Amino acid sequence: MPESFFNKVYEVTRRIPRGRVTSYGAIAAFIGSPQAGRMVGWALNKSSSQTVFVPAHRVVNRNGLLTGKIHFPNYNTMKELLESEGIVIENDIIKDFELFFWQPE
Repeated sequence: MPESFFNKVYEVTRRIPRGRVTSYGAIAAFIGSPQAGRMVGWALNKSSSQTVFVPAHRVVNRNGLLTGKIHFPNYNTMKELLESEGIVIENDIIKDFELFFWQPE
C-alpha cells in the first residue's frame, strides 16, 4: 500500500470541517483514484498511528452508514464523536446525510 496514497487520504480527511462528513468514495475520487474507496478505508484504519490527528470518524459510506465503526476502540466511539459534533445518528445511519455531506474540493 503506497505511503503517499495514505498521506493524501489523511490530508483530505483533516480538512473535513467539524460537524460535517464525507465518504470513502468522495475522498478516493478527489485524490485521483475513484475506484479506491476501499483503500481509503484501509488508510483510515491505520490513521491512529499518525502524529497529527486524523478525524476518521467523519468518513462514512456513500449512504451515510457508519461502516468504519468496527475499527474504533469502542463499538459506539464513532457514533459518539459524530453526535458530539451535532450530527444525528439513527440505526448507524446519519440522519439528513445530504445536509452534513462535505465534498472535497
